Amino acid sequence: MKQNIHDVREWDRFLIPYTQTVEELKIKFKSIRNGYREVSEYSPIEFITGRVKKVSSILEKSKRHDIPFDQIKDQMEDIAGIRIMCQLLDDIYTVVEHIRERDGHDFEIVYEKDYIHDYKDSGYRSYHMVIRYPVQTAFGLEKVLAEIQIRTLAMNFWATIEHSLNYKYRQNIPDSIRQRLQQAAIAVWSLDNEMLQIKDEIMQAQAMFEANSNIIRSITEQLQLIKTLGDAGTAARLQAKFEQILDLSSNEQLEVLLEEIQSHIPSIEEI
Repeated sequence: MKQNIHDVREWDRFLIPYTQTVEELKIKFKSIRNGYREVSEYSPIEFITGRVKKVSSILEKSKRHDIPFDQIKDQMEDIAGIRIMCQLLDDIYTVVEHIRERDGHDFEIVYEKDYIHDYKDSGYRSYHMVIRYPVQTAFGLEKVLAEIQIRTLAMNFWATIEHSLNYKYRQNIPDSIRQRLQQAAIAVWSLDNEMLQIKDEIMQAQAMFEANSNIIRSITEQLQLIKTLGDAGTAARLQAKFEQILDLSSNEQLEVLLEEIQSHIPSIEEI
């Protein structure tokens, strides 16, 4: 990075491939999650976030780690960051395998760090993967480093609190608070392991919820189709029936109603 570090426009241009990388990776991982949900299966991915490191943070980190400005692109691995949240511990390694399967196809894995079992002294746990991602920008092809963090919802809650406290105390958290954080980290680990013991029930519950949500979406869309085709009376009657049996805890009656709604559509389309 040879540009003037005080030139805002040059920084904007420097960050373009990182911004594009974050957006493209978010789409890829959301597609994996949505693929599971479309077929009413449990998804190991709960949600995805992403961010590009601010210029002030890049400069602060380059100073702290003694990274020359012209080597920031090659040495700073987390300018582009993706965070994948999972419900269960096992889900983390399922997501890791998904990412490994794409190694050499749409990106290259540079290295991995398992902070789940080899956790930091602070109590921090997460799985980190650094990748090199090729992105085609308006200014040509760029290959940028990006960091993917995979963790449970509980781990993410803890890490967010720790990050805020580190910011408040300028990386020098008082011992009393640090000890409480470490105790909280132990509690988070215990919670994640406890949730793992009821994994089957959690997966079945989510699969049932997704199945019912898909049925409800289909019912809503097809009721609208009946209205559009001109049979407002039938649509109103079926809508009232739908509202009476709407219950996300059971889908048997919803499935019967969906079949009834579908039986009306061919006859209407023939009119």
